[in-house]
Amino acid sequence: MLRLLLALNLLFLNLYACKGGPDSCRLKVVDSKAIACTSLHIPLKNNQKLIFSKTKPNAKIIKHDPFLSLYLVEDKNSFKYPFRVNINQSLGSFGVDNSSVIEGKIIKRQVGLNSFATFSEPLSAPSLLLNSCCAIEGVVTERGIIEKEYIAHFLKSKKVSYGDFGIRVKDVGSDVVVFSSNPFIKENRFQKGDILLELDGKKIKNSATFMRDVLFSEIASLHSVKIKRGNELLTLSAKSQNRVGGGYLSDTFLEFLGISFDKNLFITKIEKKAEHYGLKLGDKLLQVNIKDVKNEEEILEMMDNPKKSANLLFEREHFQFFVKVN
Repeated sequence: MLRLLLALNLLFLNLYACKGGPDSCRLKVVDSKAIACTSLHIPLKNNQKLIFSKTKPNAKIIKHDPFLSLYLVEDKNSFKYPFRVNINQSLGSFGVDNSSVIEGKIIKRQVGLNSFATFSEPLSAPSLLLNSCCAIEGVVTERGIIEKEYIAHFLKSKKVSYGDFGIRVKDVGSDVVVFSSNPFIKENRFQKGDILLELDGKKIKNSATFMRDVLFSEIASLHSVKIKRGNELLTLSAKSQNRVGGGYLSDTFLEFLGISFDKNLFITKIEKKAEHYGLKLGDKLLQVNIKDVKNEEEILEMMDNPKKSANLLFEREHFQFFVKVN
């Protein structure tokens, strides 16, 4: 009964506050100039703008999320009717650009930094995902939708960081399964194929909510994770570490050693701690543990935590060579 009353109250508030409907939201997007070519410039309150851009904006930057290509900047020419992020349950959502409004729903949630959400209908990118009150449900990129929870987390965080248990997961039927475990993190006890059951005593329902809980966890905090490995039930301790890859950043676990790649697996960054491997910028990764790899996900799938190392085959100016990293 209480849930019904809350739902009716939410519906009444939405109807009262959102008389204009989706068409007024499109006009608001146009008037605010929120969509600019390949980037978004969304006016917020307090003379600020939320920017989605893969290049650094020409503005005073308050903070930057390199994983999601989000910026919070000062807005000297503030918009009279700024956007807000919807923190309540949504009664529907629309993909909105300068010329159209497309009604639909999210059919696949965002799984951490590596798999953005997908919509039931084709949407232009970049554009905004709004509810009938013109509140932000997500931002639409060429890789999918960055959901409102991640936008809200970015806006309220003093320092942009994400937690990491050293695993990447996916839904397999009704199970949440580890498909890759970082071999370069000491005391990482997770293994590929582990089924995740509980996080800190609460049932793990799906990979999207689990990864969000991990990413939003406090760095250095300790957590218990109940898993099923084969026929055995285990409870593992996990320490939240600083995430170093994912989203618009390279994510292969090799970043943990100081090596980063572009989408074609050419090395784009070598940190000082990785210089002893003898690699150079532009070297291309061809194989991991004697298996060909063509993208980041295939690299992650080749990582075997119990081995604590990986044999990598690179190519440099038509010359191929092996490097063992650990």
